[in-house]
Amino acid sequence: MKNKYEGDVTIMMYSLKMRASQSKSGSSQHISGAERIINENEINLNVEAFISRAMNHSKGQPDFINLKIEAVTQDEIQYVDALPVKTVEVLNAETGQEIILKYLEQIGITNGSAIMKMFSQTYNMRGAMLLDVDTLERLEPNHERGLRATYMDAVHNSANKVEDTKNHFAEAIVLASKVINAPNIIGEICVSDDPNYVTGYVAALSIGYVRITKLKDMGSPDGGRIFLYRGDHDKVKDCINYLEHQKVLVRNVPNNPATQNKNAATKNIVTNCSIVDKNNFLMETINNLKQNNLYRTMNVIESAQDSHVAIDGHDFIMMASNNYLGLTADSRIKVAAMDAIERYGTGSGGSRLTTGNFTLHKELEDDLSKFKHTERAILFNTGYMANVGTISALGRSGTVIFSDELNHASIIDGCRLSRAQVVIYRHNDMKDLENNIKKIAPSNGLIVTDAVFSMDGDIANLPAIMELTKKYNLLVMVDEAHSTGVIGGTGHGIVEHFGLKSNPDVLMGTLSKSLASEGGYVCGSQTLIDYLCNKARSFIFSTSLAPATIAAAKAALNVLNTEPERVKRLHYNIEYFCKHLNHYGINTNTESAIVPIIIGEEERALKIASELYNKGIYISAIRYPTVAKGQARLRAAIMATHTEDDLNTVAEKINRTIKP
Repeated sequence: MKNKYEGDVTIMMYSLKMRASQSKSGSSQHISGAERIINENEINLNVEAFISRAMNHSKGQPDFINLKIEAVTQDEIQYVDALPVKTVEVLNAETGQEIILKYLEQIGITNGSAIMKMFSQTYNMRGAMLLDVDTLERLEPNHERGLRATYMDAVHNSANKVEDTKNHFAEAIVLASKVINAPNIIGEICVSDDPNYVTGYVAALSIGYVRITKLKDMGSPDGGRIFLYRGDHDKVKDCINYLEHQKVLVRNVPNNPATQNKNAATKNIVTNCSIVDKNNFLMETINNLKQNNLYRTMNVIESAQDSHVAIDGHDFIMMASNNYLGLTADSRIKVAAMDAIERYGTGSGGSRLTTGNFTLHKELEDDLSKFKHTERAILFNTGYMANVGTISALGRSGTVIFSDELNHASIIDGCRLSRAQVVIYRHNDMKDLENNIKKIAPSNGLIVTDAVFSMDGDIANLPAIMELTKKYNLLVMVDEAHSTGVIGGTGHGIVEHFGLKSNPDVLMGTLSKSLASEGGYVCGSQTLIDYLCNKARSFIFSTSLAPATIAAAKAALNVLNTEPERVKRLHYNIEYFCKHLNHYGINTNTESAIVPIIIGEEERALKIASELYNKGIYISAIRYPTVAKGQARLRAAIMATHTEDDLNTVAEKINRTIKP
């Protein structure tokens, strides 16, 4: 079925819809939904994007995804203009709801408070409530399911990038613009049900689309929408038919709030007879973090990073540092850094591909590749940049990335920046990983995992992962940030730890932990390194690491190679510390230098860490979003330079503080 669209070009048009759900306790729970009206040549990319969105939603992983594709004729499509946009920035959800009431009054609705009280009835509905604003009678045929407005999209250029994540702003404007044009609809109210999105809106022809920056608390899954109806009930069928079946394309839809009409009253909005400053959202965010015990601060350390540090002139036992081998204060490392400054100066002066490629860079890469038994290595400015650059370069369109649910944020961000479909598997669950691989059966796939997981201290099941890569012809990438210098008999990392005969395809690591410097690296085949040198944007477009930094890491790697007793001392200290905690009834079990002590609530974890700080123990309280809510913890990091007295003292004071 063909039609004409945008001039005289004859093309196919289709409605594409996706609905994803998850079975829980015998019922189906909605996870994600999306739809578009597109050209024939856009179908494949949009299908991939919709599946990726469904599989990577904050509400969980679905066990059912429905895709529906229907042909659409040109004469079925109605074109409408996008509603003009305003933004009201508020400090809290209570103020946001007051703003809704004021706008409802502007469109002639005086019982807004009663309408807002009905919002809780929408939270578990897949669709919207159709509400008679005068009688408060619900008009949708199915009160449990609600009424869904469908068959709509923005007028778009087929060359536009297809997004696999939800653009809340643009999609909401499309929906509101269609709804407001339905017979007898005088307005709409919406609160997103996405736990990570707190913005909602009220819309009407007379006021436009009014974004309100906070209508619920962050993390709340509650949300829904109400279509506001006024008129004869014999017209309700016409309204429902329009919402459910009329094909609508919306013109001039902005992609984000920054592109909205700069002349609109979007900067300073009068609320409660006062002006809300345009930057109040910054303070709102900070206040929200403080209220939820998630606000972060920094301490200033006045000495070298070692087993003991000076803060405000006082001595602290350092139990939070990733300086696992205690090499940052080693005189040999410092001399190497100073010698490099004397010879090469303080900065590199450019990227590796222009002027910033010194002899030292090549020597360290050679040393790293020998240490990891690979053909080549490549340096990045940080471990974060190594992960982001490598994963985004390998994650081409058509590739599927399988990522452990507890992977580090740098891996997660690398996946987000890639063009690949991303599938999250349950932590270290090889059965779930294989089941996900079977569902996708990709010809181009990458499994990516931490070697040592930075918040739990456990180790990835690399032997099983390697077997899956052989079975399904996949690449595997392992982040050894907390592995190198820590696990394996001589600190060579996860391959040595398991006694494997072959390496993963990609071995990533950092210079900032056991190697006492800063930066990241990737080890692998000659082909892989050549590819990253040409495709990893965080490598190509960054000024290279300074000579002193490279020299320090090179010297530290030499110490690790020649003094394996440091690794043995670290292993002894880990076992010694855990034994003492267990003696006090504090159950700990770790395979690495990371010892998590689960506390639970964020506020209590902060309080315990603060009390320990006052007792001369520097230990981190790790909270959401770094770990799941309710899983706040103390994260002890063991160093080879800790003494038995240090560890005895810390274990005793943790016990007294946790169990006063």
